[in-house]
Amino acid sequence: ALAAARAGHWADRGWGQRTSAAALALLLLAWWPLSMLGHSLWMLLVGIVLLDLGGQALHVTNQSLIFRSNAQLHSRLVSLYMLFYAVGSGLGAIGTTATYAAAGWHGVCTLGAAVSLLALVFWAVTVRSMPRASPCACTSN
Repeated sequence: ALAAARAGHWADRGWGQRTSAAALALLLLAWWPLSMLGHSLWMLLVGIVLLDLGGQALHVTNQSLIFRSNAQLHSRLVSLYMLFYAVGSGLGAIGTTATYAAAGWHGVCTLGAAVSLLALVFWAVTVRSMPRASPCACTSN
């Protein structure tokens, strides 16, 4: 909830791409403290908070960017976004379970970091081809 409101505000101001990059960087960073589970429960807490902040910020920013598109497409785009979100979550659960069985917790953290890095690289490659977003006219701030 802490990241969602701020991320939505930043996306509404036209900073959606920057917010996405920061959220993806937080997701990548979160896997280092998570990998320290065997050494410190505090690091686990830090990792969980970073993972949640990055995930929520990215989710809200993605939805904000969807609502900047043609209004007639909103319901279809949100439906597709949530479909792929659910499929990705399911694949993540399967992949994490298999990775944990084969490589343990450090394998899970490596997988999470790899997926986060892949998402950040994908963002960096595709952001250059996206049109610049203007501030959203949907808020009064």
